[in-house]
Amino acid sequence: MSAEVETDRPVAGSGRATRLSGSGRPRWSALVVVIALVVSVPVVSVLVQALASAGDLALPGDLGEMVLTTVALLALVGLGTGVLGVGLAWLVTAYDFPGRRLFSWMLVLPLAMPAYVLGFLFLSTFGPAGGPARAARSVFGGSGGVELLSGWLGAPVVLSLTLYPYVFLLARAAFRGQGQVTWDAARMLGATPWRAFRQVLLPLARPALAGGLAVVMMETLTDFATVQYFGVRTVSVGVYLTWKGTFDFASAAQLSVLVLGFAVIVLTGERLLRGGARYDARGSHRPPAAPHVLTGAGRWWAFAAATSVLAAGFVLPVVQLLWWAVTSTLDDSSSLSTGRFATNLSNSAVMAALAALACVTLALLLTHGVRMTGGRLARGAAQLTTFGYAVPGAVIGIGVLVSFAALDRSLEALGVPGGTGLVVTGSVIGLLASYVVRFLAPAYQAVDASFATISPSVTNSAFSLGASPLRVLRRVHLPLSRSGIAVALVLVAVDAVKELPLVLLLRPFGFTTVSVWVYELANENFWEQAALPALLIVTLAIIPVFFLVRQVRLAEPHRQVTS
Repeated sequence: MSAEVETDRPVAGSGRATRLSGSGRPRWSALVVVIALVVSVPVVSVLVQALASAGDLALPGDLGEMVLTTVALLALVGLGTGVLGVGLAWLVTAYDFPGRRLFSWMLVLPLAMPAYVLGFLFLSTFGPAGGPARAARSVFGGSGGVELLSGWLGAPVVLSLTLYPYVFLLARAAFRGQGQVTWDAARMLGATPWRAFRQVLLPLARPALAGGLAVVMMETLTDFATVQYFGVRTVSVGVYLTWKGTFDFASAAQLSVLVLGFAVIVLTGERLLRGGARYDARGSHRPPAAPHVLTGAGRWWAFAAATSVLAAGFVLPVVQLLWWAVTSTLDDSSSLSTGRFATNLSNSAVMAALAALACVTLALLLTHGVRMTGGRLARGAAQLTTFGYAVPGAVIGIGVLVSFAALDRSLEALGVPGGTGLVVTGSVIGLLASYVVRFLAPAYQAVDASFATISPSVTNSAFSLGASPLRVLRRVHLPLSRSGIAVALVLVAVDAVKELPLVLLLRPFGFTTVSVWVYELANENFWEQAALPALLIVTLAIIPVFFLVRQVRLAEPHRQVTS
């Protein structure tokens, strides 16, 4: 028997007959480590570039204002998403009112509305020429404060409406997991419903809320177009303007490190908010608490609250986009047949397909490599590849530029004239590399979850029949993980279609995607022309939201039937 097969034999007396051994396959472990190192190079290169240029600081003069603006925006968005997410989660979990079951999943739909799309819709509605402002001027002689939503205040409102579902999903799962026992215990000790929620249920849900708010903060840091619409200059915006305005690698890298510092603070804050504790809800394996049936005006107030948020974050924007798309197409039917529409759509489709294939291929190699080795080094390296999803896009974009600039210098030092030239940074290759760094995490998580359903005994059986690791991947793991691979392809493709900051930073000259087209049209106030491509992005974004809702509903252990 070959040494490779012997390493897969279960250890006698171990009691774990299906465990895979990692000895004898150092090449797969090395492959996982190499992929992790390559994916992490852009982020590391930003830190190296910033340290190398630390003695020659050339930061913008309004850096202090950008930092304060970023902190204020994070605080307002955190407050807004916390109130909306926790409030709506408690509403659909603890109370029964008309449409409660429908709202329990429809309130997730604003995740499909990119913030930069909702941003220009808000500008068109609450700007000086919008209907509410005109009505306020005709009645009160002034805007009545309506135009504040088209100024600085509009950015946190828009971001809160599009990001609160992250908090809503986790808070709802936490509230349901606590079960009837926790609620009954608090009530039997004399706590009022509000006190039981505030002092018992909410603290128990703190880890979930911390995770949801951390995702919201990271998305806020990554946002670029929305804040620019409303004239809000955050540090991420400063990175883009510094690079596009001066092409100064050093200054852009220094600002990128500052953005990365904000990300580290957010992740550290999440750990602190969790308190380092683990919570065990005794009723987590029992039916969730029976919702209290609202009567009278209360049931309609609850219905109105859920409807208002859903309408503002998804329904009314979609209706407006549909209206603009139809009217603009009727006014100019040639808009659909123009070469620009077809070109931008094909650019987005090609980039999404390439990114999805690249990320899923690497995810398969990582997941299969971890299963082949089973060592801590491989598992840790694989987890390192998911860090890019928590890094703001501005940092990744600058990191890719810095990395390939360093590669050019190294090649020139080795005698290669011009290094890579513009083959990478002047083409879609650089953009594709940034997509891989950014979106490898969701692909790896989806594929890894699918591999987890494959019993190690199946893999061991293939090895016992003399199959090589590559043959096991091709004939065993791939067929058995098709569903996870399909989900990974969809998730990465849709994320790539929606992506904006990376494309703006790294796109070649004359290369435009649908997301950039929407941004450019909205930035020039051509809102009607931006409606059709924006509607296309929203339609595609509904696909992963559907998968997410389906997964959440299947994961719920019990469904409460109420009268």
